[in-house]
Amino acid sequence: MENIDEIKLEQLKQIQQLLDGEKIEEFREQFLDMHPYDQAQFFMEIDAANRMLLYSYLSPEEVAEMMEHIEIEEIQPFFAEMDPRFASMIFAEMSTDDAVDILNEMDKDKVVSFLTIMDDEDADEIKDLLHYEEKTAGSIMTTEFISVYKTQSVKATMVQLKEEGPDAETIYYLYVVDQDKRLVGVLSLRDLIIAEDDTKIEAIMSENIFSVSVAEDQEEVAKIMKDYDFLAVPVVDFQHHLLGIITVDDILDVIEEEASEDYSKLAGITDGDKPDTNPIVAAKKRLPWLVILLFLGLLTASLIGQFEATLSQVTILSIFIPLIAGMAGNTGTQALAVAVRGLATGEYGNEGKLKLVIREAGTGLITGTVCGVIITAVIFLWKDNFYLGMLVGLSIMLTLIVATLAGSLIPILMHRLKIDPAVASGPFITTINDIISVLIYFGLATTFMNLLL
Repeated sequence: MENIDEIKLEQLKQIQQLLDGEKIEEFREQFLDMHPYDQAQFFMEIDAANRMLLYSYLSPEEVAEMMEHIEIEEIQPFFAEMDPRFASMIFAEMSTDDAVDILNEMDKDKVVSFLTIMDDEDADEIKDLLHYEEKTAGSIMTTEFISVYKTQSVKATMVQLKEEGPDAETIYYLYVVDQDKRLVGVLSLRDLIIAEDDTKIEAIMSENIFSVSVAEDQEEVAKIMKDYDFLAVPVVDFQHHLLGIITVDDILDVIEEEASEDYSKLAGITDGDKPDTNPIVAAKKRLPWLVILLFLGLLTASLIGQFEATLSQVTILSIFIPLIAGMAGNTGTQALAVAVRGLATGEYGNEGKLKLVIREAGTGLITGTVCGVIITAVIFLWKDNFYLGMLVGLSIMLTLIVATLAGSLIPILMHRLKIDPAVASGPFITTINDIISVLIYFGLATTFMNLLL
């Protein structure tokens, strides 16, 4: 059987030839037969001249469907090269929440320009969502959903479903409201289909409905949808009026975005540091952390200077500083990663956090003891000095215990203080553990100096 990737490659070559040959009908037939994701991949590989041809061959609705499969950070240059009227028509055809996500990344002047060209009804829908604070439920919800009144009949609802269904984000669930547009229930498509035509919606709806506030953080919404396996969740205001819904495809984007942001913070950089970012801008984003770490590094150097007398008497101690500091940084970063992941996914309640700390203390004790015994034996065989081996081995053991505890406790403390635990970044934990390891190592060396001479 021919490899799927080879089939796709051959298909893309054929489509490229049709585009180059300006064979419009054949191109449209083959291109639109592809999945929108594959269309998007092809689109991003072609040059500007070919993209201009593609815009002229496809309708705004067809381009919009393809554009929804391109990452937000990669999409802006494509809208910049389009005719503004064509671009505004694409925004009008896109899901409102997707259009808002893209417009939120653009300059305000461009956004105003697109909204001015757009039809008033489409522009108003987008404006409503643009007002919500970024990374909240309101900013990622869609207003393209179907709501029904609890007093209407199944027959009337079926007619409404056929009329509004093509433009709705999802029709698997219908949301039930009262006369004041307050959310009072939910109705599955299955229950609607099997009900009698004259049955009232309030008789078959479920009143056990979970909703989120329009101001809820998007990460919290993602956690709720993951925990309850929701395909969609309704969004309400403080008076419980139904404003929109958030679907699972939007939450997948949120999960990816939050994971990328947490990874960036763990590396001591901002999530806005993209591959195509200007070097000056990238440097400005990274400098704050680096300056903080620079001063912490000076503190480490200053601490080593306090033990200058110890080093001058037993100079061999200096060769093991990188070993102990490196081990502290490594084990601290491991514990940090486990803690941040657990806090981000909501795995730990108060009892879970205590169990985490106890487990990490045990892990630090075991790993520290094993590493300490190994390094004691190695140094004894290498330097023929049992007391030096014991000093380094004991330092490694204590350092790994303390560093592991620090790696788990610091993010938990930050979480309690309502600070994103991911800001307890790898470089930060590593530098803190450098300080701890130096204090332990030279403190023990000074205490047992007479055994080393």
